[in-house]
Parts: sequence; C-alpha cells; structure tokens
Amino acid sequence: MHPTLSKAVLLFLLLASPWLLVQGWIFVGAQDESISSMEVCPEGSANCAHLGGNANYRMDASSTIIDRSMDEIRSELNDYIAEYDCEILVEDASESVYYVHFVEKTPFWLFPDDVLVSIEQIDEDTVEIELHSQSRLGVGDMGVNPERLERIYVQLVG
Repeated sequence: MHPTLSKAVLLFLLLASPWLLVQGWIFVGAQDESISSMEVCPEGSANCAHLGGNANYRMDASSTIIDRSMDEIRSELNDYIAEYDCEILVEDASESVYYVHFVEKTPFWLFPDDVLVSIEQIDEDTVEIELHSQSRLGVGDMGVNPERLERIYVQLVG
C-alpha cells in the first residue's frame, strides 16, 4: 500500500473512531424490543415525550381529537414512516383502533428512538390520537422527542 494512502486511511479511521464507537455502543445497548401497548413517560424523564391520553409530557397541550377519517390519518402516518425511513416493529389494527410501534433513528449518530402511535376512531370523520417518543439510550434527548412528536402531529392534522 502506498504510504500516502496508508496515512489517509489511518487519518480517516482516527476521525471516524468516535462515530464507530457510538455505533458499537448502540449495537450492544439498544436492541429492538417490541412494545405492544401505549406507554407513558417516567416522571422526571429527559428523554421522553408524550401527547394525549391525559398523559401529556414535555408537549404543549394540543387537541388530540382530529377531524379527519381513520384512512386519512393512517395514510399520513404511513407517509411519515416512509419519509423518515422508520422500521415498524408492531402494527395492530381493528375497525376502530390502530396502533403502531416504529423505530426512528436520529440523523448522523443513528440513535434508535421508539415511537408509539395510537389512533382511535370516534366517528366516520373524527379520530383521537395518542403519541409517544422515547430514546433508548442516555438520560437526555436534546429536544429530539418533543420535536418529533410535533412533526408527526402537524403531519396528521394536515
């Protein structure tokens, strides 16, 4: 191998080592676990956000009743999941209730965050939603989870 190329590879590995170490930590410490029912944020948590279900946490109170059909809301949610390249771990649907647990990764560092969404049909053109986002690792999220729920909320409201 040419000495200049060797130095370039060594420099790249040195610069990339923090990212590679974090990826190893994520691989070991943040394995996927399916969550099959809505959760609430632990008291005092700095890495969780919740909207709806009388359990708002780190979110400005917004109406969780939306004047749109179940099909419209599910379509908007599926668009969000596709746009942010999320992985669905649990999906459960009945005629009047839809629940999904998916994983969204933060840009660059790729920390996996669990996102739970529950949609309950009130009538033909009205649903009630509940949203939850929680980081798997660390004690804080630098505002990522509340921002994510706000993005999802805005997409669902239309």
